[in-house]
Amino acid sequence: EVQLVESGGGLVQPGGSLLLSCTGSGFNFDDYPMGWIRQAPGKERECVAIIGWASLSTRYTNSVKGRFTISRDKTTLYLQMYNLQPEDTAVYSCAKGPFRAGSALGHSDFTDWGPGTQGTVSS
Repeated sequence: EVQLVESGGGLVQPGGSLLLSCTGSGFNFDDYPMGWIRQAPGKERECVAIIGWASLSTRYTNSVKGRFTISRDKTTLYLQMYNLQPEDTAVYSCAKGPFRAGSALGHSDFTDWGPGTQGTVSS
């Protein structure tokens, strides 16, 4: 059974950083694209960053380019976030996409989700 569990959220000041992690189990991790999707209060769900199967490609939403980096190892997905701003405040969830797909995905393409971790940016 597929399981995804996020960690690393918390409260930081503007300009601060967070490292989010997501541990996956129940599937061959490297065969699937993975993504970070956030849900902010009063806003629609946004796909922040995606890494394709076998880490062959990555994709970021424009608002986080140059500040966020998605990466993975054998069992864990990461999102390194720098220079955080209040508008980055959201629940961040990791998700698994289709078998051996690349990074050209939208949030509706993901089929398995973790429960999410809260990231708050405030002074």
